[in-house]
Amino acid sequence: MSRTRRILRLARSARLTTYLIALWRLAKDPRTPWAARALTVFVLAYALSPIDLIPDFIPVLGQLDDLVLIPLGITLIVRWVPEGLWQDCMRAAKEQALTLPRLWWGAVLIVALWLALLGLFVWWLVGTLAEGA
Repeated sequence: MSRTRRILRLARSARLTTYLIALWRLAKDPRTPWAARALTVFVLAYALSPIDLIPDFIPVLGQLDDLVLIPLGITLIVRWVPEGLWQDCMRAAKEQALTLPRLWWGAVLIVALWLALLGLFVWWLVGTLAEGA
C-alpha cells in the first residue's frame, strides 16, 4: 500500500485529511505569509510524497517521523497564519472535500534534502580526514 494511502486512511479517523486539504487551500491563498506558505509547502510535500525522510524500514524512527513531523508542522503553520485565514481554510476544507494530488515534486524535495545532507557529511568527512593527514 502506498504511503499516501496509508496516511490518508489513518487520517480519516484523526481528521488529518481535513487539515491537509486546509493546508492545500492555505498554500494557494494570497493572504498567507511567505514563511507560513513555505512551511505549508514542505509539510504538504512531505505528507503526500511517496518518499519518506526517514524510510519506514528503519524500526520505530521510520513510523515516528510521520507521527511527529506532520502534526508539528501543522501546529506551527496554524500559529503563523492569522486565525481568521486558518478558520476560513478549515471551513472550506470541511464543506468541500478535495482529492489531494500525489506530489512528485515533494519526492524531489525530500531527495534534494537527503542529497544536501549527504553532501554536507562528505564535506565534513573530507575536511576531517585532511586535518588528520
